[in-house]
Amino acid sequence: MTAAHHNTAAREGTGARTRTGAGRHRRTAATALLLSLAATATAVGPATAAAGAKSASPVGIWQLDGYGTVLRVESGRLQQYQLTGVSCLPGESARRLPGNGPARYATADDDEILTVRPGSVHFDGSVGDRATRRLAALPDLCRNAPAPDPDADPVTTFDVFWQTFAENYPFFAAKGIDWNAVRDQHRPRVHAGTTDPELFAVLKDMLAPLHDAHVSLRGSGMSFAEARPGTTVPGPTLDARVKAYVQEVDLAGRAPQEFARGRISYADLPDGRGYLRLSGFSGYTDGDFASESAELDRALDTVFTAERTARLRGLVIDLRINGGGHDALGLQLAARLTDHPYFAYAKRVRNDPADATRFTRPQPLYVQPARAPRYTGPIAVLTGGSTMSAGETFTQALLDRPGRTVRIGQPTQGVFSDVLGRTLPNGWQLGLPNEQFLTRTGKTFDGPGIPVDHTTPVFTEEEFDRRRDSAFAAALDRLPHHGAGAPSQSPEVRLG
Repeated sequence: MTAAHHNTAAREGTGARTRTGAGRHRRTAATALLLSLAATATAVGPATAAAGAKSASPVGIWQLDGYGTVLRVESGRLQQYQLTGVSCLPGESARRLPGNGPARYATADDDEILTVRPGSVHFDGSVGDRATRRLAALPDLCRNAPAPDPDADPVTTFDVFWQTFAENYPFFAAKGIDWNAVRDQHRPRVHAGTTDPELFAVLKDMLAPLHDAHVSLRGSGMSFAEARPGTTVPGPTLDARVKAYVQEVDLAGRAPQEFARGRISYADLPDGRGYLRLSGFSGYTDGDFASESAELDRALDTVFTAERTARLRGLVIDLRINGGGHDALGLQLAARLTDHPYFAYAKRVRNDPADATRFTRPQPLYVQPARAPRYTGPIAVLTGGSTMSAGETFTQALLDRPGRTVRIGQPTQGVFSDVLGRTLPNGWQLGLPNEQFLTRTGKTFDGPGIPVDHTTPVFTEEEFDRRRDSAFAAALDRLPHHGAGAPSQSPEVRLG
Protein backbone atom coordinates (compact mmCIF):
# COMPACT_ATOMS: atom_id res chain seq x y z
CA MET A 1 0.00 0.00 0.00
CA THR A 2 1.41 3.48 0.37
CA ALA A 3 1.02 6.26 2.83
CA ALA A 4 3.73 7.72 4.93
CA HIS A 5 7.11 8.78 3.88
CA HIS A 6 8.55 6.33 1.94
CA ASN A 7 11.68 7.44 1.98
CA THR A 8 14.54 7.50 -0.33
CA ALA A 9 16.94 6.57 2.43
CA ALA A 10 15.27 3.20 2.66
CA ARG A 11 16.82 2.29 -0.65
CA GLU A 12 20.22 3.12 0.82
CA GLY A 13 19.81 1.07 3.96
CA THR A 14 19.62 3.80 6.57
CA GLY A 15 16.62 2.27 8.26
CA ALA A 16 13.79 4.32 6.83
CA ARG A 17 11.13 2.49 4.87
CA THR A 18 9.45 3.05 1.54
CA ARG A 19 5.73 2.60 1.17
CA THR A 20 4.67 0.48 -1.77
CA GLY A 21 0.93 0.26 -2.28
CA ALA A 22 -2.12 1.91 -0.76
CA GLY A 23 -0.55 2.84 2.48
CA ARG A 24 2.95 1.53 3.00
CA HIS A 25 5.83 3.76 4.10
CA ARG A 26 7.56 7.96 2.24
CA ARG A 27 7.93 7.87 2.99
CA THR A 28 9.63 7.11 4.43
CA ALA A 29 5.36 5.79 1.86
CA ALA A 30 2.34 6.33 -0.70
CA THR A 31 -0.65 5.10 -2.67
CA ALA A 32 -2.33 5.48 -6.02
CA LEU A 33 -3.90 7.81 -8.51
CA LEU A 34 -7.45 8.96 -9.10
CA LEU A 35 -8.94 6.67 -11.73
CA SER A 36 -10.93 8.00 -14.63
CA LEU A 37 -14.43 6.65 -14.04
CA ALA A 38 -15.46 7.42 -17.58
CA ALA A 39 -12.83 5.00 -18.84
CA THR A 40 -12.48 2.44 -16.11
CA ALA A 41 -15.31 2.39 -13.58
CA THR A 42 -19.02 2.16 -13.08
CA ALA A 43 -20.40 5.65 -12.60
CA VAL A 44 -21.70 6.44 -9.12
CA GLY A 45 -24.20 9.24 -8.71
CA PRO A 46 -24.33 11.75 -5.84
CA ALA A 47 -27.18 9.91 -4.14
CA THR A 48 -25.18 6.68 -4.02
CA ALA A 49 -22.10 8.46 -2.70
CA ALA A 50 -24.15 10.27 -0.07
CA ALA A 51 -25.79 7.06 1.03
CA GLY A 52 -22.37 5.47 1.39
CA ALA A 53 -21.12 8.37 3.50
CA LYS A 54 -23.98 7.84 5.96
CA SER A 55 -23.16 4.17 6.44
CA ALA A 56 -21.49 3.32 9.72
CA SER A 57 -19.68 0.34 8.21
CA PRO A 58 -16.59 0.61 6.02
CA VAL A 59 -17.43 -2.69 4.32
CA GLY A 60 -17.76 -2.10 0.60
CA ILE A 61 -15.78 -0.73 -2.33
CA TRP A 62 -14.11 2.65 -1.93
CA GLN A 63 -12.29 4.94 -4.36
CA LEU A 64 -9.59 7.19 -2.93
CA ASP A 65 -9.81 10.79 -4.13
CA GLY A 66 -6.57 11.63 -5.82
CA TYR A 67 -4.77 8.30 -5.45
CA GLY A 68 -6.48 6.14 -8.05
CA THR A 69 -6.59 3.35 -5.56
CA VAL A 70 -9.74 1.33 -5.08
CA LEU A 71 -10.19 -0.64 -1.86
CA ARG A 72 -12.46 -3.64 -1.50
CA VAL A 73 -13.17 -3.80 2.23
CA GLU A 74 -14.71 -6.88 3.77
CA SER A 75 -15.33 -7.71 7.40
CA GLY A 76 -12.02 -9.48 7.79
CA ARG A 77 -9.93 -8.52 4.74
CA LEU A 78 -8.99 -5.52 2.62
CA GLN A 79 -7.77 -5.69 -0.96
CA GLN A 80 -6.19 -2.84 -2.88
CA TYR A 81 -6.47 -2.32 -6.65
CA GLN A 82 -4.16 -0.01 -8.61
CA LEU A 83 -5.91 1.79 -11.47
CA THR A 84 -4.97 3.67 -14.56
CA GLY A 85 -7.10 4.45 -17.58
CA VAL A 86 -5.63 1.37 -19.31
CA SER A 87 -5.02 -1.09 -16.49
CA CYS A 88 -5.95 -2.53 -13.13
CA LEU A 89 -3.56 -4.60 -11.03
CA PRO A 90 -4.24 -6.08 -7.60
CA GLY A 91 -2.09 -4.47 -4.93
CA GLU A 92 -1.49 -5.42 -1.31
CA SER A 93 -4.03 -7.09 0.91
CA ALA A 94 -4.51 -6.61 4.64
CA ARG A 95 -6.25 -8.40 7.49
CA ARG A 96 -8.54 -6.72 9.99
CA LEU A 97 -7.09 -6.30 13.47
CA PRO A 98 -9.18 -7.35 16.48
CA GLY A 99 -10.77 -4.75 18.71
CA ASN A 100 -13.68 -2.40 18.93
CA GLY A 101 -13.85 1.06 17.39
CA PRO A 102 -12.80 2.04 13.86
CA ALA A 103 -11.85 -0.77 11.50
CA ARG A 104 -8.07 -1.17 11.41
CA TYR A 105 -6.29 -3.34 8.87
CA ALA A 106 -2.68 -4.51 8.82
CA THR A 107 -0.62 -5.69 5.88
CA ALA A 108 1.72 -8.67 6.11
CA ASP A 109 3.88 -8.69 9.26
CA ASP A 110 1.97 -5.61 10.51
CA ASP A 111 4.24 -3.57 8.25
CA GLU A 112 1.53 -1.03 7.67
CA ILE A 113 -1.69 -0.26 9.48
CA LEU A 114 -4.58 1.71 8.04
CA THR A 115 -7.85 2.83 9.57
CA VAL A 116 -10.88 2.70 7.28
CA ARG A 117 -13.99 4.76 7.95
CA PRO A 118 -16.87 5.54 5.61
CA GLY A 119 -15.51 8.48 3.62
CA SER A 120 -11.85 8.35 4.66
CA VAL A 121 -8.73 6.26 5.12
CA HIS A 122 -5.85 7.05 7.44
CA PHE A 123 -2.41 5.43 7.22
CA ASP A 124 -0.36 5.25 10.41
CA GLY A 125 2.64 7.56 10.14
CA SER A 126 1.19 9.70 7.38
CA VAL A 127 -0.36 13.11 8.04
CA GLY A 128 -3.97 13.90 7.27
CA ASP A 129 -6.67 11.59 5.97
CA ARG A 130 -7.49 10.45 2.45
CA ALA A 131 -11.02 11.06 1.26
CA THR A 132 -12.93 8.18 -0.28
CA ARG A 133 -16.29 7.65 -1.88
CA ARG A 134 -18.26 4.44 -2.14
CA LEU A 135 -18.53 2.69 -5.50
CA ALA A 136 -21.43 0.43 -6.45
CA ALA A 137 -19.02 -2.18 -7.83
CA LEU A 138 -15.41 -2.70 -8.76
CA PRO A 139 -14.35 -0.83 -11.91
CA ASP A 140 -14.70 -3.02 -15.00
CA LEU A 141 -10.94 -3.28 -15.44
CA CYS A 142 -10.58 -4.71 -11.94
CA ARG A 143 -12.93 -7.61 -12.43
CA ASN A 144 -10.68 -10.62 -12.96
CA ALA A 145 -7.67 -8.31 -12.83
CA PRO A 146 -4.56 -10.34 -13.74
CA ALA A 147 -1.72 -10.68 -11.27
CA PRO A 148 1.68 -9.34 -12.34
CA ASP A 149 3.53 -11.76 -14.61
CA PRO A 150 7.29 -11.68 -15.33
CA ASP A 151 6.46 -12.71 -18.90
CA ALA A 152 4.07 -9.81 -19.46
CA ASP A 153 4.24 -8.12 -22.84
CA PRO A 154 6.96 -5.40 -22.72
CA VAL A 155 4.76 -2.99 -24.69
CA THR A 156 1.94 -3.40 -22.16
CA THR A 157 4.38 -2.79 -19.32
CA PHE A 158 5.64 0.34 -21.09
CA ASP A 159 2.11 1.64 -21.61
CA VAL A 160 1.10 1.14 -17.96
CA PHE A 161 4.36 2.76 -16.83
CA TRP A 162 3.78 5.82 -19.03
CA GLN A 163 0.11 6.06 -18.08
CA THR A 164 0.89 5.86 -14.37
CA PHE A 165 3.11 8.93 -14.59
CA ALA A 166 0.75 10.72 -16.98
CA GLU A 167 -2.13 10.40 -14.51
CA ASN A 168 -0.26 11.02 -11.26
CA TYR A 169 2.96 13.01 -11.54
CA PRO A 170 2.38 16.70 -10.67
CA PHE A 171 5.69 18.25 -11.71
CA PHE A 172 6.13 17.83 -15.47
CA ALA A 173 5.53 21.53 -16.19
CA ALA A 174 7.82 22.68 -13.37
CA LYS A 175 10.58 20.43 -14.72
CA GLY A 176 10.03 21.38 -18.35
CA ILE A 177 9.12 17.83 -19.41
CA ASP A 178 6.65 17.07 -22.21
CA TRP A 179 5.57 13.56 -21.17
CA ASN A 180 3.69 12.98 -24.42
CA ALA A 181 6.84 13.72 -26.37
CA VAL A 182 8.77 11.36 -24.09
CA ARG A 183 6.34 8.57 -25.00
CA ASP A 184 6.62 9.33 -28.72
CA GLN A 185 10.42 9.24 -28.47
CA HIS A 186 10.81 6.02 -26.51
CA ARG A 187 7.84 3.77 -27.29
CA PRO A 188 9.26 2.73 -30.72
CA ARG A 189 12.22 1.22 -28.83
CA VAL A 190 9.92 -1.38 -27.21
CA HIS A 191 8.44 -4.46 -28.90
CA ALA A 192 7.35 -7.98 -28.04
CA GLY A 193 10.94 -9.24 -28.11
CA THR A 194 12.42 -6.50 -25.89
CA THR A 195 14.51 -8.06 -23.12
CA ASP A 196 14.29 -7.05 -19.46
CA PRO A 197 17.61 -5.15 -19.52
CA GLU A 198 16.57 -3.34 -22.71
CA LEU A 199 13.17 -2.39 -21.28
CA PHE A 200 14.72 -1.23 -18.02
CA ALA A 201 17.16 0.97 -19.96
CA VAL A 202 14.25 2.58 -21.84
CA LEU A 203 12.28 3.33 -18.68
CA LYS A 204 15.40 4.61 -16.93
CA ASP A 205 16.08 6.99 -19.83
CA MET A 206 12.56 8.35 -19.39
CA LEU A 207 12.91 8.86 -15.62
CA ALA A 208 16.42 10.29 -15.40
CA PRO A 209 15.54 13.81 -16.69
CA LEU A 210 13.03 14.23 -13.85
CA HIS A 211 15.89 14.47 -11.31
CA ASP A 212 13.42 13.40 -8.63
CA ALA A 213 14.63 11.45 -5.60
CA HIS A 214 11.10 10.15 -4.96
CA VAL A 215 11.09 8.40 -8.34
CA SER A 216 12.38 4.84 -8.39
CA LEU A 217 12.23 1.67 -10.46
CA ARG A 218 13.20 -1.83 -9.34
CA GLY A 219 12.96 -5.21 -11.00
CA SER A 220 14.85 -8.22 -12.38
CA GLY A 221 17.84 -7.42 -10.18
CA MET A 222 18.08 -3.86 -11.50
CA SER A 223 17.29 -0.57 -9.78
CA PHE A 224 17.17 3.13 -10.56
CA ALA A 225 16.93 6.07 -8.15
CA GLU A 226 18.78 9.37 -8.30
CA ALA A 227 19.02 12.50 -6.17
CA ARG A 228 18.88 16.03 -7.50
CA PRO A 229 22.15 16.84 -9.36
CA GLY A 230 24.83 18.05 -6.99
CA THR A 231 23.31 16.30 -3.97
CA THR A 232 23.77 12.92 -2.31
CA VAL A 233 21.20 10.41 -1.12
CA PRO A 234 21.94 9.60 2.53
CA GLY A 235 23.23 6.12 3.21
CA PRO A 236 24.81 4.25 6.11
CA THR A 237 28.38 4.99 4.99
CA LEU A 238 27.86 8.75 4.76
CA ASP A 239 25.82 8.78 7.97
CA ALA A 240 28.56 6.97 9.91
CA ARG A 241 31.23 9.28 8.53
CA VAL A 242 29.29 12.41 9.45
CA LYS A 243 28.35 11.13 12.89
CA ALA A 244 32.01 10.50 13.74
CA TYR A 245 33.04 13.83 12.21
CA VAL A 246 30.49 15.82 14.21
CA GLN A 247 31.56 14.13 17.44
CA GLU A 248 35.20 14.94 16.79
CA VAL A 249 34.97 18.45 15.29
CA ASP A 250 31.77 19.95 16.72
CA LEU A 251 31.49 18.15 20.05
CA ALA A 252 35.24 18.17 20.81
CA GLY A 253 35.33 14.40 21.08
CA ARG A 254 32.46 14.12 23.58
CA ALA A 255 30.04 11.30 22.79
CA PRO A 256 26.40 12.46 22.63
CA GLN A 257 23.49 10.57 24.12
CA GLU A 258 22.01 8.26 21.50
CA PHE A 259 18.46 7.02 21.03
CA ALA A 260 16.37 5.14 18.49
CA ARG A 261 19.14 2.78 17.41
CA GLY A 262 21.50 5.71 16.89
CA ARG A 263 19.23 7.69 14.58
CA ILE A 264 18.72 10.41 17.21
CA SER A 265 21.49 11.94 19.31
CA TYR A 266 21.74 14.85 21.72
CA ALA A 267 24.54 16.76 23.44
CA ASP A 268 24.64 19.77 25.75
CA LEU A 269 27.00 22.39 24.34
CA PRO A 270 29.00 24.97 26.27
CA ASP A 271 27.30 28.19 27.27
CA GLY A 272 23.87 26.67 27.74
CA ARG A 273 23.06 25.54 24.21
CA GLY A 274 22.08 22.11 22.86
CA TYR A 275 22.68 19.99 19.78
CA LEU A 276 20.02 17.57 18.48
CA ARG A 277 20.79 15.40 15.44
CA LEU A 278 18.28 13.24 13.55
CA SER A 279 19.34 11.03 10.66
CA GLY A 280 15.74 10.07 9.87
CA PHE A 281 12.15 9.97 11.01
CA SER A 282 11.85 6.19 10.92
CA GLY A 283 13.95 3.12 11.57
CA TYR A 284 13.79 3.73 15.33
CA THR A 285 12.53 0.20 16.03
CA ASP A 286 11.72 -3.01 14.17
CA GLY A 287 8.03 -2.52 14.92
CA ASP A 288 5.11 -0.57 13.55
CA PHE A 289 4.52 3.17 13.59
CA ALA A 290 3.16 3.11 17.15
CA SER A 291 6.45 1.67 18.40
CA GLU A 292 8.43 4.26 16.41
CA SER A 293 6.33 7.06 17.90
CA ALA A 294 6.82 5.68 21.42
CA GLU A 295 10.58 5.49 20.88
CA LEU A 296 10.66 9.10 19.70
CA ASP A 297 8.73 10.18 22.78
CA ARG A 298 11.19 8.30 24.98
CA ALA A 299 14.07 10.19 23.39
CA LEU A 300 12.32 13.55 23.60
CA ASP A 301 11.33 12.98 27.23
CA THR A 302 15.00 12.46 28.02
CA VAL A 303 16.18 15.46 26.02
CA PHE A 304 13.47 18.00 26.82
CA THR A 305 13.28 17.70 30.57
CA ALA A 306 11.72 20.50 32.60
CA GLU A 307 15.14 21.43 33.96
CA ARG A 308 16.84 21.52 30.56
CA THR A 309 14.08 23.42 28.73
CA ALA A 310 14.18 26.05 31.49
CA ARG A 311 17.90 26.71 31.12
CA LEU A 312 18.51 26.04 27.40
CA ARG A 313 19.54 29.25 25.58
CA GLY A 314 19.61 27.92 22.05
CA LEU A 315 19.16 24.66 20.15
CA VAL A 316 20.89 23.39 17.01
CA ILE A 317 18.80 20.82 15.12
CA ASP A 318 20.97 18.99 12.59
CA LEU A 319 19.06 17.48 9.65
CA ARG A 320 21.87 17.59 7.11
CA ILE A 321 21.95 13.79 6.71
CA ASN A 322 18.29 12.86 7.07
CA GLY A 323 16.65 10.38 4.73
CA GLY A 324 13.09 11.03 5.89
CA GLY A 325 10.48 8.58 7.16
CA HIS A 326 7.14 9.33 8.82
CA ASP A 327 5.82 12.88 8.46
CA ALA A 328 3.78 12.40 11.65
CA LEU A 329 6.99 11.97 13.66
CA GLY A 330 8.17 15.35 12.39
CA LEU A 331 5.02 16.97 13.76
CA GLN A 332 5.56 15.03 17.00
CA LEU A 333 8.99 16.63 17.38
CA ALA A 334 7.70 20.08 16.38
CA ALA A 335 5.12 19.77 19.17
CA ARG A 336 8.00 19.89 21.68
CA LEU A 337 9.19 23.21 20.23
CA THR A 338 6.21 25.53 20.77
CA ASP A 339 3.75 26.69 23.42
CA HIS A 340 1.19 27.78 20.84
CA PRO A 341 -0.66 25.91 18.07
CA TYR A 342 0.34 27.05 14.59
CA PHE A 343 0.05 26.14 10.91
CA ALA A 344 2.58 23.53 9.74
CA TYR A 345 1.64 23.03 6.08
CA ALA A 346 -1.24 22.00 3.86
CA LYS A 347 -1.30 18.80 1.85
CA ARG A 348 -3.03 18.27 -1.48
CA VAL A 349 -3.08 15.47 -4.05
CA ARG A 350 -3.26 15.47 -7.81
CA ASN A 351 -6.73 14.09 -8.58
CA ASP A 352 -7.47 14.49 -12.28
CA PRO A 353 -5.80 11.92 -14.56
CA ALA A 354 -6.21 14.21 -17.58
CA ASP A 355 -5.08 17.48 -15.97
CA ALA A 356 -1.84 17.83 -13.98
CA THR A 357 -3.00 21.19 -12.60
CA ARG A 358 -6.01 19.74 -10.75
CA PHE A 359 -5.66 18.85 -7.06
CA THR A 360 -7.80 18.01 -4.08
CA ARG A 361 -8.68 20.84 -1.73
CA PRO A 362 -5.61 21.48 0.48
CA GLN A 363 -5.88 19.83 3.88
CA PRO A 364 -4.24 22.03 6.55
CA LEU A 365 -2.09 20.40 9.24
CA TYR A 366 -1.14 22.11 12.49
CA VAL A 367 1.48 21.75 15.18
CA GLN A 368 -0.19 21.28 18.56
CA PRO A 369 1.94 21.84 21.70
CA ALA A 370 2.82 18.57 23.42
CA ARG A 371 1.60 17.80 26.92
CA ALA A 372 5.18 17.57 28.12
CA PRO A 373 8.08 19.96 28.76
CA ARG A 374 8.69 22.08 25.68
CA TYR A 375 11.56 24.21 24.41
CA THR A 376 10.36 27.49 22.87
CA GLY A 377 13.58 29.46 22.50
CA PRO A 378 15.85 30.15 19.50
CA ILE A 379 16.56 27.31 17.06
CA ALA A 380 19.11 26.97 14.28
CA VAL A 381 18.14 24.26 11.78
CA LEU A 382 20.98 22.81 9.70
CA THR A 383 19.92 21.46 6.29
CA GLY A 384 21.47 20.39 3.01
CA GLY A 385 20.82 18.43 -0.15
CA SER A 386 20.78 15.23 1.89
CA THR A 387 17.83 16.53 3.95
CA MET A 388 15.03 14.60 2.29
CA SER A 389 11.36 13.75 2.43
CA ALA A 390 10.05 13.75 6.03
CA GLY A 391 13.20 15.67 6.99
CA GLU A 392 11.91 18.37 4.66
CA THR A 393 8.31 18.33 5.84
CA PHE A 394 9.62 18.76 9.41
CA THR A 395 11.74 21.69 8.23
CA GLN A 396 8.65 23.15 6.54
CA ALA A 397 6.67 22.65 9.77
CA LEU A 398 9.07 25.08 11.49
CA LEU A 399 8.62 27.93 8.97
CA ASP A 400 5.75 29.51 10.95
CA ARG A 401 7.00 28.42 14.37
CA PRO A 402 6.51 31.13 17.01
CA GLY A 403 9.96 32.15 18.18
CA ARG A 404 13.35 32.66 16.64
CA THR A 405 14.19 30.05 13.98
CA VAL A 406 16.93 30.26 11.35
CA ARG A 407 17.92 27.80 8.61
CA ILE A 408 21.61 27.38 7.86
CA GLY A 409 23.55 25.37 5.29
CA GLN A 410 22.15 24.46 1.86
CA PRO A 411 18.63 24.00 0.43
CA THR A 412 16.93 20.68 1.12
CA GLN A 413 16.53 17.95 -1.54
CA GLY A 414 13.09 19.06 -2.77
CA VAL A 415 10.95 15.91 -2.42
CA PHE A 416 7.97 16.10 -0.04
CA SER A 417 5.21 13.80 -1.26
CA ASP A 418 4.43 10.37 0.06
CA VAL A 419 5.72 7.88 -2.48
CA LEU A 420 3.02 6.33 -4.64
CA GLY A 421 4.04 2.68 -4.91
CA ARG A 422 2.95 0.88 -8.08
CA THR A 423 3.45 -2.61 -9.48
CA LEU A 424 3.90 -2.87 -13.24
CA PRO A 425 2.38 -5.73 -15.27
CA ASN A 426 5.72 -7.58 -15.31
CA GLY A 427 6.05 -7.32 -11.52
CA TRP A 428 8.56 -4.47 -11.43
CA GLN A 429 8.13 -1.92 -8.63
CA LEU A 430 7.69 1.76 -9.42
CA GLY A 431 7.66 4.74 -7.05
CA LEU A 432 6.60 8.30 -7.79
CA PRO A 433 5.21 11.37 -5.98
CA ASN A 434 1.64 12.61 -6.45
CA GLU A 435 1.24 15.16 -3.62
CA GLN A 436 2.29 18.69 -2.72
CA PHE A 437 3.01 20.21 0.70
CA LEU A 438 2.07 23.89 0.64
CA THR A 439 3.00 26.88 2.76
CA ARG A 440 0.34 29.18 4.17
CA THR A 441 0.58 31.25 0.96
CA GLY A 442 0.31 28.19 -1.30
CA LYS A 443 3.99 27.86 -2.20
CA THR A 444 5.60 24.47 -2.76
CA PHE A 445 9.33 23.74 -2.48
CA ASP A 446 9.28 20.63 -4.68
CA GLY A 447 12.30 20.59 -6.94
CA PRO A 448 14.65 23.27 -5.56
CA GLY A 449 14.00 22.45 -1.87
CA ILE A 450 13.51 24.74 1.11
CA PRO A 451 16.03 27.60 0.98
CA VAL A 452 18.21 28.64 3.89
CA ASP A 453 18.58 32.00 5.59
CA HIS A 454 22.35 31.69 5.74
CA THR A 455 24.35 29.70 3.15
CA THR A 456 27.40 27.68 4.16
CA PRO A 457 29.19 24.60 2.82
CA VAL A 458 27.72 21.29 4.05
CA PHE A 459 30.09 18.34 4.49
CA THR A 460 32.14 19.06 1.39
CA GLU A 461 35.49 17.34 0.93
CA GLU A 462 37.16 20.68 1.57
CA GLU A 463 35.32 20.94 4.89
CA PHE A 464 36.39 17.41 5.80
CA ASP A 465 40.00 18.08 4.79
CA ARG A 466 40.20 21.25 6.87
CA ARG A 467 38.43 19.69 9.87
CA ARG A 468 35.82 22.43 9.66
CA ASP A 469 32.02 22.58 9.99
CA SER A 470 30.94 25.97 8.71
CA ALA A 471 27.20 25.38 9.20
CA PHE A 472 27.63 24.37 12.84
CA ALA A 473 29.89 27.37 13.49
CA ALA A 474 27.35 29.70 11.86
CA ALA A 475 24.61 28.26 14.05
CA LEU A 476 26.58 28.99 17.22
CA ASP A 477 27.22 32.51 15.98
CA ARG A 478 23.49 33.07 15.67
CA LEU A 479 22.29 31.46 18.89
CA PRO A 480 22.45 33.23 22.26
CA HIS A 481 24.51 31.72 25.05
CA HIS A 482 24.93 32.26 28.81
CA GLY A 483 25.26 35.95 29.44
CA ALA A 484 23.35 36.87 26.29
CA GLY A 485 20.00 37.23 28.02
CA ALA A 486 16.94 35.07 28.07
CA PRO A 487 15.66 33.79 24.70
CA SER A 488 12.96 35.88 23.11
CA GLN A 489 9.55 34.34 22.54
CA SER A 490 8.39 36.94 20.04
CA PRO A 491 7.34 35.36 16.71
CA GLU A 492 8.41 38.53 14.89
CA VAL A 493 12.06 38.28 15.95
CA ARG A 494 14.23 36.33 13.53
CA LEU A 495 17.78 35.13 13.86
CA GLY A 496 20.43 36.11 11.39
